[in-house]
Amino acid sequence: MTESVEPQGTAALLVDSRGRYLLHLRDANKHICDPGTWSIPGGGREAGETVAQAVARELREETGLTVPLEPFTVVGSHGTGPDGSAEDRIAVYLGAWDGDADDLPCPEGIMFRHFDASTIPFLTMCPWTKVVIDLHRARGLAPAAVPAPARPGGRARPHIVGVHLYLERNGQVLLGMRHPDSAFAPSTHHFLAGHCEQESAVACLVREAEEEAGLGIDPGDVELVHVVHVVHEPAGRPRVQLVFRARRWRGTPEVREPDRCLSWGWWPADGLPDPVVPYARAAIEGIRSGRLYTELGWA
Repeated sequence: MTESVEPQGTAALLVDSRGRYLLHLRDANKHICDPGTWSIPGGGREAGETVAQAVARELREETGLTVPLEPFTVVGSHGTGPDGSAEDRIAVYLGAWDGDADDLPCPEGIMFRHFDASTIPFLTMCPWTKVVIDLHRARGLAPAAVPAPARPGGRARPHIVGVHLYLERNGQVLLGMRHPDSAFAPSTHHFLAGHCEQESAVACLVREAEEEAGLGIDPGDVELVHVVHVVHEPAGRPRVQLVFRARRWRGTPEVREPDRCLSWGWWPADGLPDPVVPYARAAIEGIRSGRLYTELGWA
């Protein structure tokens, strides 16, 4: 069998008109390559994909962006992956984007940020990403900037969609204690929850229930019981939090992602533990009162 000469890995280096690089902070507590480092969006090719198709798909899935890309370089990656030692060749494509990193969805990892070249040496960088940026600087390349689209009446703010599982048993609600190192709500009780990726909200709920707690849920046993439209801080990223009740489920909650959740417990709906994520508490109160919708954090 002849191995493909095209690299299996792909990545997109996006530069704005100020010469800043769009970087992605990777999860620190997962068994992945280069955990806890700043890198650039990308991922592996799927069956039948060309390199160009793969990098465009990965960029769209990880950032929601579709921008013109051109081949830039190929680098080697050496590190530890989910199955042990990992070596790969990564095809890097170059593009430009002048938008706000806070507007990007982040279904994987922690966050996106723009950094100028002078800041790069002070970051914990993915080694091959540092090589790519150094090469770009050495070549002095700066593709034409692509302005972020503006809309009348103010800047558009794409919303993050969160999906949450409401389970009630004998008047008690299932909540998890989040890990103290969690980026969001450390050491705080919360629903079983996740962000929608390239999937429907109900499909996300079913997937997260299995991944986080080993619970089996049939989509037909799910109903929407509350929506919280929340912004956590002034000018922060708006979020639509969908809360679904499962009328039936299979299995007993168990900790499947110890880097995110320390334990699962059943708590009286009228005697919730402290602390609880504020919008989760608001959702439970809304469900008990028969109210479908709550707004939090809006002026």
